[in-house]
Amino acid sequence: MTRHQIFTTSFASVYPHYVAKAEKKGRSRAEVDEIILWLTGYSPEQLAARLQDRTDFETFFAQAPRMNPARSLIKGVVCGVQVEEVEDPLMREIRYLDKLIDELAKGKPTEKILRKG
Repeated sequence: MTRHQIFTTSFASVYPHYVAKAEKKGRSRAEVDEIILWLTGYSPEQLAARLQDRTDFETFFAQAPRMNPARSLIKGVVCGVQVEEVEDPLMREIRYLDKLIDELAKGKPTEKILRKG
């Protein structure tokens, strides 16, 4: 089975697209970062370092300090696929992030996106 191209794509090359999607809908880079930090456990400094060193998606998620256990509460469709049904563990993490960014861009309150209530 061939591995998906996104796994070896640098996180830094996709990050501006996450930010642009959010900003286009009146949200901020800080909110995008908050979501990424919540999901992965990276500190702001660690995230900046991963962006600077152009870490690929596979490494970005493999080295995440603490994947948030509440991410299993993320449900819904991204790219025509139910995120909770994605079999490949790495692709599921990527789709979780995609879903959170989609929710941000759709105007969902941050506390709901971060599954706080």
